[in-house]
Amino acid sequence: MPRNKTKLFAGPRLRQLRQRESLTQASLAEILDISPSYLNQMERDHRPVPDHLLQALCEHFTITPAWFSDTREAHKVQALRETMADPLFKNSPLPLVKMAEAVRQSPDLCDAFLSLYRAYAAERERREDEATFSLPQEPYETVGDWVQEHRNYFHELDRAAELFYENLKIEDGSLGTALAAHLLSQHGLTLAPDADMEARGLVWRIDRQKRRILLPPNQPPESTLFYLAQIIGQLEHNTLITRILRREGPKDTNAIALARVYLGNYFAGALLLPYTRLLHVADQTRHDIDCIRRHFGVSFEQVSHRLSTLQRPGQEGIPFYFLKLDIAGNILKSFSGNRFALARFGGPCPLWNVFRAFATPGQIQVQLSQTTDDSIYLNIARTVSREGLTYADKPRQIAIVLGCTIANGQETVYAAGLNMEDHSLVVPIGPGCRACVRDNCSHRSLPVSGRALDTGNDARGVVPYRALPEGKR
Repeated sequence: MPRNKTKLFAGPRLRQLRQRESLTQASLAEILDISPSYLNQMERDHRPVPDHLLQALCEHFTITPAWFSDTREAHKVQALRETMADPLFKNSPLPLVKMAEAVRQSPDLCDAFLSLYRAYAAERERREDEATFSLPQEPYETVGDWVQEHRNYFHELDRAAELFYENLKIEDGSLGTALAAHLLSQHGLTLAPDADMEARGLVWRIDRQKRRILLPPNQPPESTLFYLAQIIGQLEHNTLITRILRREGPKDTNAIALARVYLGNYFAGALLLPYTRLLHVADQTRHDIDCIRRHFGVSFEQVSHRLSTLQRPGQEGIPFYFLKLDIAGNILKSFSGNRFALARFGGPCPLWNVFRAFATPGQIQVQLSQTTDDSIYLNIARTVSREGLTYADKPRQIAIVLGCTIANGQETVYAAGLNMEDHSLVVPIGPGCRACVRDNCSHRSLPVSGRALDTGNDARGVVPYRALPEGKR
C-alpha cells in the first residue's frame, strides 16, 4: 500500500552524519556523485534530500531512513520540555520554539544537558531518601534509548530471522513442530515438560546433560513458539548479536547484558512473524491484529510489538508506537516509530485509553487522542494478561497500546466507523501532569512544574490551583 511522501529537509542530520564519519563535503559529494555545492545546499536546508540520495546514504552508511526523520528530534524536545518544567529553571524559562531550535541545531549539547539533569535528579533523590543511590541512568533506560535510536529495527538480525523461516521445512503447517524438529536435528535437543519451572521463576531451561529443553506445562502455544525461537537465536545467532553489540551497542556492562536479551527477543519475534510475509498480511487485512495473529498462530501482544518494528528501508510499514504497562501505570515496554513520546518522569496520562482497557478485559479499545504538540493519534489498546492457573495464582494485569498518526490510522481497520475529519471527540492527553501545559484538565493530579501558581482568591477553577502564563510571577 503506498505511503504519502513529503519533502525531507534534514540538513543538520546530514551534516552530523558526515562529521561523524570524518568526511568533508567534497568527499561525501563524490560518494553520492553530486556536486559539493548541491550537498552544501542540502546541509543548509535550502534543498530537500531526494529519495535516490536518501537510499544511497542509507546503503553507504548502513543506516535506515529513520536517521533523517524528525522523530528523534520530537522525542528529545519532549525530554527537554519535561526537564525545563523543573522549578530549578523557573527563573530562566525557555520557550518551546527555542527548545526545538536547540535540539535541531545542537543535538549533542542537548544530550549532554539531559544527562547532566538526570545525574542531578538522581543525586537530589538520593539526598531525599538516603536508603538507596540510583545511577544517573539505569541500564534498562540506556537500552530503551538505544533501541529508540534504531527505531526498534535491527536489519541484520531481522533478515537473519526471515531467512531462517524461509529455509525451515514447515511440512504440516505447524511452525512449532518445525522448530522442535530443527532443534532435534541440528542440536540434538528434545522438548520435555517440567512442572517445577514456574515456581523457580523460569520459562525455559536447557538441560545439556540430558539434551533436553525443559518448558512449563499448560502454557499457551504461542508462548512455546516464542521460547523455541529464543533458544534458536541464542544457539545459532549469538555471534551476530555479539557483532551488533560490539559495533554499536551500549557500553555499560549491565546495559550490554540487557541489550543482548532484547536482541534475542527481537530475533524470536522476527522469526515468528517474518518481515515480508507480515507486511503483506498486514496490508491485506488492513492491520487487523486478530486476523494477523490467527494467520501466524501467535498472540495479540506479539503481533502488536512486531508491527512497531516494521522500518526496513524501502519496505517501511506504518510507523507505530508500542507501549506495555501494568494496572498501576508502571511502564514495562515502550518503543516509538513516530513522534509520540512518553514522559520520563511521572506517570502516564489517565485519559489514555490503555487504562480503560483494564475495565474491559480482552476487548479492544479504540481512541483518537491529541498530544500537547497537536499531533492526533489513533490508539488501539487491549489487555493481554494470562488467566490464572489456580485460585492462588495471581497473574499480573497487563495492557498494551499500539498507536499511529491519524493519517496512517486511515490505513487500518480500526478507523472503520470513525469520522477522521471530526476532531470534536478527540481526547486531549498529555505527557504526565508535571510537564502537561493543559491548565484546565480536571484529571490533573499535581501542578505543572516551573510556573507560578494562582490559587484564585476570587475564583476557583476545576482544580484547586492554576498555573500563571509563562513569564508571570
